[in-house]
Amino acid sequence: HFDCLHLLGVICIQNGQAAQAVAFIDRAIALHPGNPSFHTHRGIALTELGQRQAALASHDQALQLQPNHAEAHANRGIVLRALNRLDEALASQDAALRLRPDHAEAHYNRGLVLRGLGRPAEALASFDHAIRLRPGDVAAHFNRGQVLMALQQPEAALASHDETIRLQPRHSAAHCGRGDLLMGLRRPSEALASYEEAIRLQPHYAHAWGNRGNALRELAQLDAALASYDEAIRLQPGYVEAHTNRGNVLRELRQLQAALASYDEAIRLRPDFHEVHSNRGIVLKELGQLDAALACHDTALRLQPGYAGAHLNRGNVLQDLDELEAALASYDEAIRLEPGLAIAHGNRGNVLLKLKRLPEALASHDRAIALQPDLATAHCDRGNVLKDMRQPEAALASYDTAIRLQPDLAKAHSNRGNLLKDLLQLDAARASYDTALGLPTVTASDRDLTRWNKSLLLLVKGEFETGWAEYEARWSQAEFKKIQRQFKQPLWQGKESLQGQTILLTREQGLGDAIQFCRYARVLQERGARVLLETPQPLLRLLQGVDGIAQLIGPGERFPAFDLHCPLLSVPLAVGTDLQSIPSPGPYLRSDSSKVAQWATRLGPRRQPRVGLAWSGSTIHKGDAHRSMALSALLAGLPSGVEYISLQKEIRPSDEAALQASGIRQFSAELEDFTDTAALCELMDVVISVDTSVAHLSGALGRPTWVMLPFSPDWRWLLNRNDSPWYASMRLYRQERPGDWGSVFARIQQDLQQRLL
Repeated sequence: HFDCLHLLGVICIQNGQAAQAVAFIDRAIALHPGNPSFHTHRGIALTELGQRQAALASHDQALQLQPNHAEAHANRGIVLRALNRLDEALASQDAALRLRPDHAEAHYNRGLVLRGLGRPAEALASFDHAIRLRPGDVAAHFNRGQVLMALQQPEAALASHDETIRLQPRHSAAHCGRGDLLMGLRRPSEALASYEEAIRLQPHYAHAWGNRGNALRELAQLDAALASYDEAIRLQPGYVEAHTNRGNVLRELRQLQAALASYDEAIRLRPDFHEVHSNRGIVLKELGQLDAALACHDTALRLQPGYAGAHLNRGNVLQDLDELEAALASYDEAIRLEPGLAIAHGNRGNVLLKLKRLPEALASHDRAIALQPDLATAHCDRGNVLKDMRQPEAALASYDTAIRLQPDLAKAHSNRGNLLKDLLQLDAARASYDTALGLPTVTASDRDLTRWNKSLLLLVKGEFETGWAEYEARWSQAEFKKIQRQFKQPLWQGKESLQGQTILLTREQGLGDAIQFCRYARVLQERGARVLLETPQPLLRLLQGVDGIAQLIGPGERFPAFDLHCPLLSVPLAVGTDLQSIPSPGPYLRSDSSKVAQWATRLGPRRQPRVGLAWSGSTIHKGDAHRSMALSALLAGLPSGVEYISLQKEIRPSDEAALQASGIRQFSAELEDFTDTAALCELMDVVISVDTSVAHLSGALGRPTWVMLPFSPDWRWLLNRNDSPWYASMRLYRQERPGDWGSVFARIQQDLQQRLL
């Protein structure tokens, strides 16, 4: 009997026996082809079998027989949704609901279609209607929660998932979705419990394992997170997000090559996954492969031009490449795309700090903090700006806020130490450095930066033994990596005998450093070495004939054969220099007598005491704002009755007017190299200089040299003394308070009057 056959087919559908159902219903249709319900149920069974086109034909046949068959319209909509023909699917569900407004299943399926069309608010209304008609509809509650998540209503979404679980406690997807919501609400411990319940109910649930890894990562349980991602990948090898997140954890564990491998696998599985390309760029940046990192971020942006994160990360690489204007443009684009991206505002502030645009930098950090008050790095970086703006109390408060928000933020402790060092609160500064170094979370780069900062404190205190050792951490910094030389010959660290060996001393840092430390050539010669010295062009003629130097090598010249090498400022560590064993504090440079005679003629007869002046150094020096001064400020502190001679090779535009209006004689265009400056120093009664190469030159010549020092001096000038163990002819004039040149000028004026006038 055809009705019995149809009924058997329906029972088979309910029991999950779709193939048997089709067989029964086909026999019923053969006996009675004009019944639309037979065709509709045949379509349902075929849908279960995945035969969607055949199922669609069955529903169409039912509607041809009975156009107002609501069930056929509703089920036709289900098939069309499975075929991703969403607009047609919506029309079918709407047709079903016009015929039967109380069709709960049609309201539910209409919600699924609207969700697929990206219309979550309308989808929510459909799910709500379905639930009003059928309050116990588990699937409707679950999907309602998913839509509320898309609408960024996490608390309401959580309530829907909780209701789903109340109705069906073993609903593993609801437990997993609940975990996702709790992660968004920054409740990772509760999220972890939800994921673990989902896994208990469904042990092979790869998505739950992957998201469990996210919760563990948030809880800083990185090894456990890695194991969770590994299990997700074992269950689902093509799980791209798990490979990606695994790479993120490996990056945090500093297993950078392994992180790259995970990202590469994610890219192999999904080449257009823009986020992974950018993450890969982050790792390459940390590996120092800046050009390759930049290419990764550019690929990410080619795939997704509106990806704010890639613009942010691209800016970070450009900042490391010292392409500051380009970095600023990248941060600005990230902010344009995502105005609330606090870290982009913060990093923008860091670039503006490097560009010396301090008020703008402060405004950027303030904006970052307004967007994310608990962003510890923004408070820390704000402190750096305030420090350079000479607002130490406000800077210290910013560092303290950063540490309160994130006690293990090593750079906040280290930067706090720098500020305290500048205030000469050295014991407190040392404690801050030691705290940073003792943090278990400190990265290798932060550790090395802190060691270098601490070395400057140790050296300025005269603790040379440990200071020189820590000073080697400078090679981890980007500015030093650029100049670090790599040779096949061994690096000399003081252990091997130099007897009969040729050693190359390589240049680093400024001209003053080369003048100060070339004295070590004689020390190494006395140990049996033949000494080669790499020398900057302006010093080549000056350093000819320095005791102990067998050969000078200028820029671009090929190195002769050598056995060992050592950076010039690493020699004191290698030879074990302490305060009592500083070599050659007396004159160790000699001026060219012919040059002295030429300049004596150029200066003419001496009618007054002659004083050489150098009031500013290189603008690219990190501490230039503290060590250099405006000429107008110096002029106000100089007594009359003296012939003043400028020893500056470079005159800043801001000083030109004051120089022309003063009585200072200046010869910057005639100073070919340091042999001319040395000759002028020989003709001076006193050389007065800020902490720059002229001070080192005059001191190395043994000329009376008075050096004007900021409150917190460079390490080589030590503390609380008016002489220098490096230069016997030198007298030091220190600021009594930060920025207070007035007291320095007063003492210099008094001494000039007593000694020369």
